[in-house]
Amino acid sequence: MEAQTILTTLQEKFGAAVIEAKTDVLQPFAQIAPDKMPEIAAFLRDEPGLEFDYLSCISGVDYNDGKLGAVYHLGSIVNRHTIVLKAIVPKEDPRIASIAHLYGAANWHEREAFDMVGVVFEGHPDLRRILCPDDWEGHPLRKDYKVQEFYQGIRVPY
Repeated sequence: MEAQTILTTLQEKFGAAVIEAKTDVLQPFAQIAPDKMPEIAAFLRDEPGLEFDYLSCISGVDYNDGKLGAVYHLGSIVNRHTIVLKAIVPKEDPRIASIAHLYGAANWHEREAFDMVGVVFEGHPDLRRILCPDDWEGHPLRKDYKVQEFYQGIRVPY
């Protein structure tokens, strides 16, 4: 199925929850309302003809303009098509609804985005750091991140 058809289907079904849709880019995408992510992901997974049965990646992003986000790469092995979803949230309150209950891979990907960028995935079953120690300060992939000079009394080389 062509990306335009997929995006049109999403826009018809979810209306204003699809904030933006672009096909004239290398990876066609839809920007989704952060609180509607589970509903939209479930539709993409379960709808006959779409059947997005594969979540390959969720990337946390700092847009460096006061916004954070998560970028989801979904694929359908059966139908051999892909789509990208984006959820963008304010840096002061970076909350996106979790899809870990829909895609097993989302569990670890959401934890990584939380750890590295600070996006909070509401409803995640075990949202805690995955790469940094539990007591690490800050989120290392944020544009404004300042490396700690010391961690537990040991100088952090940088």
